[in-house]
Amino acid sequence: MSLEIEDLRIAIRGRTVVDGVSLSLGDGDRLGLIGESGSGKSLTALAMLGLLPPGSTVSGSIRLDGRELVGRSDRELAAVRGRQAGIVFQEPATALNPVRRVGAQIGESLRIHYGFTKRQALERAVKLAARVHLPDPERIVYRYPHELSGGQRQRVAIAAAIATGPRLIIADEPTTALDVTIQAGILDLFDHEVTRSGASLLFITHDLAVLARIVARAAVLADGRVIEQAAVADLLASPAHPVTAALAAAAYATSFVGAPVASRPLPAGTPVASQPLAADAPVASRP
Repeated sequence: MSLEIEDLRIAIRGRTVVDGVSLSLGDGDRLGLIGESGSGKSLTALAMLGLLPPGSTVSGSIRLDGRELVGRSDRELAAVRGRQAGIVFQEPATALNPVRRVGAQIGESLRIHYGFTKRQALERAVKLAARVHLPDPERIVYRYPHELSGGQRQRVAIAAAIATGPRLIIADEPTTALDVTIQAGILDLFDHEVTRSGASLLFITHDLAVLARIVARAAVLADGRVIEQAAVADLLASPAHPVTAALAAAAYATSFVGAPVASRPLPAGTPVASQPLAADAPVASRP
């Protein structure tokens, strides 16, 4: 799924927080969005799905496969969320509902968008839990978020985001709250899932070392503006802006730099999965 953002401006209660951001993401492509806290990167992602806080105003253009999203009603954007675009937030402990079992939350988008029954959604949730390497998936779907570790909750969030086979996956700081070992496993999972499905990926982080593990190209934000766009390898080797230089210096202080950088888009002719689980019957045939 292609994404085109042109001159995006976001103001919250009259204060401009995103100021003229322009980005493009091709079908099956991967793009990193990086910046320090408060740079506007998460707000840019939230604007795509109509999830900005009350009092926000948006101008400019956000197009998914040529369809304009700015100015759409919440009802229209709700049809995009979960079905065409899935999002994984930084802290699943707050993104997940604490009083609902995780299996119900994984399967919720299948019930909303494809009319799955409660039982069908739970059966698919078990398969998705296994797919993201959650232990004992038949039992874990009956547990509540507080009964899981941070890494397990993040895997639940990923399973929920990919349940309908969205063509765009937005990952908003999905590894920040995790320790280094779990972080590496989550990044490997993202890499596998995006490659498996052929989906486009927008990966948001403040950590250039993490970005080097998952994408080949990135845009750097500062004070709500794009200050630099380049290959991640170039951002690390020869940053053109002081903010990028600081991010690169921090990256070299971690163990992730030097790991292979993902190269995208996928080669022409690569099969693209269009279903939540390739082994199952097409979603369109479900009740």
